[in-house]
Amino acid sequence: MSITIQMKLNENLYLRDPQDTKLGKRIIQYSILLIDEIGFESFTFKKLAERISSTEASVYRYFENKHKLLVYLLCWYWEWMKFRIDFNTMNIEDPKRKLKIAISSIVDTTRRNTSIEFVDEDILHRIVVAEATKAYHTKEVDQENKQGFFLTYKGLAKRIAKIIEEIDPQYPYPRALASTLLEMSNNHIYFALHLPSLTDIEVQEGDLSQVEKLLEHFAFDLLGVGERNT
Repeated sequence: MSITIQMKLNENLYLRDPQDTKLGKRIIQYSILLIDEIGFESFTFKKLAERISSTEASVYRYFENKHKLLVYLLCWYWEWMKFRIDFNTMNIEDPKRKLKIAISSIVDTTRRNTSIEFVDEDILHRIVVAEATKAYHTKEVDQENKQGFFLTYKGLAKRIAKIIEEIDPQYPYPRALASTLLEMSNNHIYFALHLPSLTDIEVQEGDLSQVEKLLEHFAFDLLGVGERNT
């Protein structure tokens, strides 16, 4: 069953919001599949157009270039992650429990009870792990930041930092810890899959539980809260 959720993303990322049309949704759906299949470096609008039996010109009506498409996909994922954190912590008072839920969502936002028809979150998660740093490790990052490209990511980090502040209002680095948790998750999943000597965790058959435990250990120890498994 599909559900109707439309993420509100920065208008500077697109020429026409692909969420509004059938063709736009196909562009999103098949760009995720194609980037996962061949990698972002090899991905082109020409290849995407061929995959969806359309034209390059039709893709360019939605996105100025493939970099903005990648940032759009990442922002969609980050906004979905924030939505899940907010939804799953809605009636929870214990901030430590909130942080455990947030960490679970950071590690694997594909854990869901519903699906969105044109986005395969499982595949999109793999793209986030493999390609996310390419969105902001660029020469244009300062200019794009001024245009609001990364407001979604910053909003997600701010939400996690707020939970950290609930646990310890005196902790001096809530934003640094929040962003570190986000980056740490992707890095160690990637290391486990491709550069295993750089991490102590393993990812087998999609099981990310060791990554989740690593983040819990890191966060709760830094916060001086020993109840990691509660």
